[in-house]
Amino acid sequence: MRVSEALDDWMQHLGSERALSSHTCRAYQGEIERFVEGLGDPQTTALQPRRIRRFLSSRHRSVEATSLSRSVSALKQFLGYLYHRGWTEDDLGAGLKHPKQPKRLPRPLAPDDASSLADEPLHGRKDGETGLDLDCRDRAIVELLYGAGLRISELCGLKPVDLDLRQRTVRVLGKGNKERIVPFPMATKQALLAWLGLRSVHFYDGEPGLSEALFLGRRGTDLKPDAVRRRLQQLAKRAGIPGRVHPHRLRHSFATHLLEGGADLRAIQELLGHASLSTTQKYTAVSLAHLEKVYDEAHPRA
Repeated sequence: MRVSEALDDWMQHLGSERALSSHTCRAYQGEIERFVEGLGDPQTTALQPRRIRRFLSSRHRSVEATSLSRSVSALKQFLGYLYHRGWTEDDLGAGLKHPKQPKRLPRPLAPDDASSLADEPLHGRKDGETGLDLDCRDRAIVELLYGAGLRISELCGLKPVDLDLRQRTVRVLGKGNKERIVPFPMATKQALLAWLGLRSVHFYDGEPGLSEALFLGRRGTDLKPDAVRRRLQQLAKRAGIPGRVHPHRLRHSFATHLLEGGADLRAIQELLGHASLSTTQKYTAVSLAHLEKVYDEAHPRA
């Protein structure tokens, strides 16, 4: 069997048996397709460690550590799959090591900037094509991303039934299909109520072709993650917020501002849906950096 044929089989496996997002599946597929192209699509039995090392070495010269780490992750899983299917004699990915990642602290928004971003849609106009107040929808999106710390995939996967407006909580299906309940503030509730009111006026449940998603595009279809990213950057530009503003930056801001307000690290871990506390601990470094800045600016002996 050629490696490209094995890739097709593996992609079907990822899509049906693994709880991986479509974004992750596409990223892994791209990495292995690059691998196949670099090796000339050999038979799986012809794969050798030196050819794999040569491929990763060429990647190392052309990409950053984060991209190389994704290549290693994809190869480890793919080569492990080949071995378990009996298409290679050894697990050729077992010894692959991830490159050391440079430590990069998240860049949270200032609280005032986060508030400005949430309020910016209120200054917008109605969409000229349908009259639907998309700015109302956008405000609810920003409030939920910042008010509940959701991942973009979690936000786009929400349905109205996932909201409990009386309790001010949202049921979220996170990574690995793990469910969690996340509270949100009153400002988020008000924004959601406004959007749900408009949603019920402009879209009718049961209408043919209407998505069940909480957040819809102007034609009643699912709102895609890329559309949310583009819209968020547009709002940030309108609000005069410098730098790149993306959904994950709002998630970083949510966690960092909670920590700076005295929230327990374990509680933040639960709210974010992190499997490991070590993933959440990076926010302690952000908070420490903030405290050091405050000290330097305020202490007379600094």
